Amino acid sequence: MKYFVVVSLLFVLGSCSQNTDRLPILGERDTIKRMIEGKEVVDTVYHTIPDFKFVNQDGDTVTAQNFKDKIYVADFFFTTCPTICPVMKKQMLKVYDKIKGQPDVAILSHTIDPQHDTPTVLKQYANDLGVKDAKQWMFVTGEREKIYDIGEHHYLVVAGADSTAPGGYIHSGAFILIDKEKRVRGMYNGTDDEGTKRLLADIERLKAEYKNAQ
Repeated sequence: MKYFVVVSLLFVLGSCSQNTDRLPILGERDTIKRMIEGKEVVDTVYHTIPDFKFVNQDGDTVTAQNFKDKIYVADFFFTTCPTICPVMKKQMLKVYDKIKGQPDVAILSHTIDPQHDTPTVLKQYANDLGVKDAKQWMFVTGEREKIYDIGEHHYLVVAGADSTAPGGYIHSGAFILIDKEKRVRGMYNGTDDEGTKRLLADIERLKAEYKNAQ
């Protein structure tokens, strides 16, 4: 039942993002001081998603470079999940249908069962969902430890093996919104319509941020 607690927490975090015109930047941050023309300037260094290397449903290598100048939505799942994954993918399909054809928005779904979820398995899973464009919605696999590490320490969600959980794995039901600078800008309950609606609205808000900054 632990993952339902995580989902509830992230639901609250996602809701908080609605209270300002500009989306918040989530995660820890540091400040650095530097001298510019004899004056001390303090810069904020935000939490960001580091580079990574996974393999998608087409067998192609996927790195952070694939998401250069893109907003993307990340989540964690496994194809044999008996609980929340089918619901999450039903909701993510709504996101996919909305962003389809937009070159600056994408989806990145990480399996937490890489031993079973090979590129071939992920390809069939994507096909069964009706996802034909692997560039817009990537399902990725890779080294187990690296998937778990990027989930827990960088995307800020639970992702890992748990023999007491249904299916043998535990993961968050969150959809995580990442901006073009690889910063976490929102978390949303991926198991209900309200969370998905908020995510879609915040994608538009984030796109507007970039447009207004030009």
